[in-house]
Amino acid sequence: MTALALIAAARELAPVLAGRAAAAEAAGRIPGETVADMQAAGFFKVLQPKRYGGEELDPQTFFEVQMALAQGCMSTAWVYGVVGVHNWQLALFDDRAQQDVWGKNPETLIASTYMPVGKVTPVEGGFRLSGHWKFSSGSELCDWIFLGALVPPAVAGEPPEYRTFLLPRSDYRIERNWDVMGLRATGSHDIHVDDAFVPAYRTHRSVDGANGTSPGCAVNPSPLYRLPFAQIFVRAVCTACIGALEGGLDDFRRYADGRVSANGGTKTAEDPGAQVACANTAVAIDEMKVLLRRNFDELLASATRGETVDMTRRTHFRYQSAQVAERCAQLANQLLRYAGGNGIYLSNPLVRRFLDLHAARAHYANNVDRFGQNLGGVLMGRPNGDYFL
Repeated sequence: MTALALIAAARELAPVLAGRAAAAEAAGRIPGETVADMQAAGFFKVLQPKRYGGEELDPQTFFEVQMALAQGCMSTAWVYGVVGVHNWQLALFDDRAQQDVWGKNPETLIASTYMPVGKVTPVEGGFRLSGHWKFSSGSELCDWIFLGALVPPAVAGEPPEYRTFLLPRSDYRIERNWDVMGLRATGSHDIHVDDAFVPAYRTHRSVDGANGTSPGCAVNPSPLYRLPFAQIFVRAVCTACIGALEGGLDDFRRYADGRVSANGGTKTAEDPGAQVACANTAVAIDEMKVLLRRNFDELLASATRGETVDMTRRTHFRYQSAQVAERCAQLANQLLRYAGGNGIYLSNPLVRRFLDLHAARAHYANNVDRFGQNLGGVLMGRPNGDYFL
């Protein structure tokens, strides 16, 4: 499929997702028909290797699809971003791991939680893994999972090594405990593992993901798979915010045109404050999209030349990514402010978007203070304190 066809299909599905959003929120998970629709449309194949039926398209296409879906339902787009990006990361693993997941069914989906909280014990042929991880979005929809953990150093005094561990559904338990204010339909439950064996080939070193030296590059040689893992993932947990804000702006425009204030009898659409809030939101959406595309144009160009983007530039991109959720949440605040008293009813779709955007701010990758401080320090000669770049 072409990029344009995929993006058009996502835009067509968005109104359908909006109609399912309330039921999805009440159920605490993405409906099965929505997953089936996304599979049928080929959305999960955007970043998947061609060897397994994927399209190997650019990240810009992936994120355009995500933003289009978010205009209908941010929870659906969030799950698509997180789960869909795993089809890119699995391509970085040893080919044996790719065969384990996709050998019989290339439609198989993978969940994740990258918090480095697992207990790792090296053993012959691999590792024993145990632990309790939080925030695994879409976990009930998937048959495999990526889990983050630190491998103890082989030599005393050396730092531990961060790796992603790949486990089948039989090796972990999902604790259904997702009860939150926003992004309720993401079903981001806890994960428990009790002393599971993980072969070494089903692990991926973060240093390989950062340097473009992943073992999967031997069978998936496209420059797409030499992009820094962190730069892809952090965008997967913020870009839905842009689409959700764009959908919220559409909601607000329709609402404002029909709402007449009880204090003065004027339409909200004629309120100067509402007009400025609307304009600021539209301009910000445009700016955030332009930056997203520009950054990945630069990253892909470097990967195509066989070069790596320097760490200062990556730190710059990281902060721009972290700003997205905060910026979108604040703009949603302004829109809701001018929606008036009737605007706070839960039946108003703008309220769901408001809550979803504020929930997105809680993700570690969207910690605007931490990554802003790091970039500022680097620019002033301080050492980089973020190694997920």
